[in-house]
Amino acid sequence: MTCRRSILTQGQEEMAPRPREPFARKVFKGVLFLELAAVFGVYGLFHAMNSSRDFRSKMDRRLPSVLEAYYKSNEWAGVYGIRETDREAWSAKKE
Repeated sequence: MTCRRSILTQGQEEMAPRPREPFARKVFKGVLFLELAAVFGVYGLFHAMNSSRDFRSKMDRRLPSVLEAYYKSNEWAGVYGIRETDREAWSAKKE
């Protein structure tokens, strides 16, 4: 200890090593980040489906279960008729 102090010049002090962040805190931050990313991603998907019938048509072809969840969530919120108007528009487009 005395050798180390003699190496330091006047006015300098030994800095204590920075304590490491616990592993649990890092995991918590990672999970929180993933949760926030998921919330924003789901909101973006909902917004895209809510604003574009063509996007809903694409979702019907690729991921019908996601489109069904969209329709159900709107029906739970009291918004009815989207499914029917989409089906009518898509059937008219095919003819």
